[in-house]
Amino acid sequence: MTDLMTEVPAVGSLHHLDDHRPPTDPVTLLKPAAAPAPDAAPAPESTEDVEAVDRPDNPLADWLTVPDAPVLPAWARSRASIQANAGALCRLTWWHTRYHGVRTPKYLVKTVLLAARGFYRASVGIWPTLSAQDHTATVKALKAQCKVKPEDVELAARLQAAHAARTQTRRWRFGAAAVGVAAAATGIALADPLLQTSISAALVAPLAHLGRGKDTQLLDQGAPPLRVDMSAQQLNDALRAAGLLKSGRGDDEGPKVTCTMGPVRDGRGWAVIFDLPRGGGKTASDVLAKREVIAQELGVDEIQVIMSRVRAAAGGNAGRVSMWVADDDPYLSDPTPSPLAKLDRFSIWDAVPFGQDARGNRISVPVIWQSMFFGGLPRRGKTFTQRLMTAAGLLDPWVRHYVADFKGGQDWMGMRHVAHRLVLGAEDDAIEAFRAMLKELLAEMERRFTLFRGLPTSICPEGKLTPQIIEKYKLPFIFLTVDELQEAFLAMDDKTREEVVDDLGRIARRGPAAGFISNYASQRPDAKSVPTKLREIITIRCCTQVTDTTSSDMVLGAGKAAMGADASLLSEEHKGVTVLVTGPASFATVKNDLLPTADFNALCLKGRALRMPLGQISGDAAGDVAAVADQAGITIPPVLSDCLDVMRHSDRMHSIDLMARLVNLDEDRYGDWDQERLARELDEAGVKRTTKQVNIKGKNLAGYRRADLEAAVPEELLLASREVPVDPSPSTSAAK
Repeated sequence: MTDLMTEVPAVGSLHHLDDHRPPTDPVTLLKPAAAPAPDAAPAPESTEDVEAVDRPDNPLADWLTVPDAPVLPAWARSRASIQANAGALCRLTWWHTRYHGVRTPKYLVKTVLLAARGFYRASVGIWPTLSAQDHTATVKALKAQCKVKPEDVELAARLQAAHAARTQTRRWRFGAAAVGVAAAATGIALADPLLQTSISAALVAPLAHLGRGKDTQLLDQGAPPLRVDMSAQQLNDALRAAGLLKSGRGDDEGPKVTCTMGPVRDGRGWAVIFDLPRGGGKTASDVLAKREVIAQELGVDEIQVIMSRVRAAAGGNAGRVSMWVADDDPYLSDPTPSPLAKLDRFSIWDAVPFGQDARGNRISVPVIWQSMFFGGLPRRGKTFTQRLMTAAGLLDPWVRHYVADFKGGQDWMGMRHVAHRLVLGAEDDAIEAFRAMLKELLAEMERRFTLFRGLPTSICPEGKLTPQIIEKYKLPFIFLTVDELQEAFLAMDDKTREEVVDDLGRIARRGPAAGFISNYASQRPDAKSVPTKLREIITIRCCTQVTDTTSSDMVLGAGKAAMGADASLLSEEHKGVTVLVTGPASFATVKNDLLPTADFNALCLKGRALRMPLGQISGDAAGDVAAVADQAGITIPPVLSDCLDVMRHSDRMHSIDLMARLVNLDEDRYGDWDQERLARELDEAGVKRTTKQVNIKGKNLAGYRRADLEAAVPEELLLASREVPVDPSPSTSAAK
């Protein structure tokens, strides 16, 4: 990997010693300053008034500077960075091990072929020695002379002696070679198999090395599947293609970015922090807006590119960008189970465990003094994400829950064990119950503010709820959860919708100081479904996948997509992945923790057990027959329990409407039922109807009365459900 761009110190710049010393020596300050003559030339600086480092006669003056640069390289400045790079090295080594391991048979065949070629070359090379070619040359020379002088007896004797020497040399050389080969073959045949392998390798390795050609490569050159190496050239080219860097002329490439960190391995990706060159007129915000183009130039999907501005508090400026590029999609891994499922208790004063970002960092969200809004397409994990916040409140007994689920399904049914008020469905009776719930909340909010105004500042210093006030005056936090808000608004007329929006806005705007935590969710965050004047006062926004940037901005806030918080970049595979905005410039894409419905229902039961000793089971939870039956370990027929749930806001209901609500509650169970089967099942459950016809708004049709259903419940359960635990009011406690 190449070094980066214009080389500058990683942090700051160079500082000379004279930039950090006092302007004048302390002794000099005590001497009166002599006024210079009007026409006098400036006197040369005295060497006594100059530090030794800066004296002109000091040969080391240019070297004695203080570099404000880190000693260690960027990858070794933190334990996390060292671990990330070490992990990357291990993964790379393991990849190469697997890559070359499956090619071992191929490498063995190539080695044998190279060894055969090497043996041939060795044989050709050693043949002149074995055949004594040096003596052969002498014999040939003497033979040539003998043809010229056949009468020369001395020459003939020399030729005969040369023949004898050549023959003798050949004999012992060939003999020595044969003995050596035979001994080696015998030794290998009689040796241990492991030793045979070692000897064979020792013989084959040099022969294969001898048999290699100029371009011969024994091992295949495998490239690991890294699409991004974050080199200097790649980064600059990507920014230049996005129009963020000017192009040069001729051989000059033009201005380049200056990196203050990296690129270094960070988890399963590359991290780099860079400054845009001055004079180009581009800022960090311009880089964030070009995320898709930069991703294309880097050869990755934009979901793999995480960019943010580096603010002044972190040593940044308007042109400094932090970029992290993942090796692959970081949000396709299996979700992490929520730690809330295993907790026995949780304090709502603490930040709620929410999930982890692309780098694997844990994300927690503080909810006190806040209001929240969740939006996005259906079946993308929106309700599961919203329930994480409410689940944290279940484990704090000093949290009172108000829940409205306008979808009316099973998602929030477990809250009947805990919720002071529980509204299910978007029918007329549910809408009226919801409006009554809002009026109750507003009255409670005003009552609390009246109490706070009468408390001394030693108890209520900021006019807000405190832990001391909660315990002394029995004032729990109030957690308002509203799911599928658009269903309620679409079922209301304009006047009613305006009133409800105003009530929700007042709770979100003024309620946090009184301990109110708002938690809203909607599938369609448009102006009609969720009016702007309600959305714009929400402090925490969270969005699953949406169709376009306009819808994303409707949920997360205007202009957030241009800053990089764009939920439209999420795909269908990103279930349980959200873009979380917690402030004007704070956002993250999060893989949310998983809290299945079964675990959520278990937390509801745990929350009821925590509240019982403190007398914090009140309202609908105290009077819920099914909840009391579950707590007492008594089983009532499921159809009877479900009918009581869907009729919680009505004293009577037509059978056709009751059947429709049951299907909406649990389609798997009631999808194939009709009114006749419903009547048969309720009859077997012990329901005795006082009348088979009920009159609702002038319509006299077959139906049921809630009183008839409750009569089928064991009497002791009805009595227990009507015994509401004592919950001292703030005014009573204050009077005491």
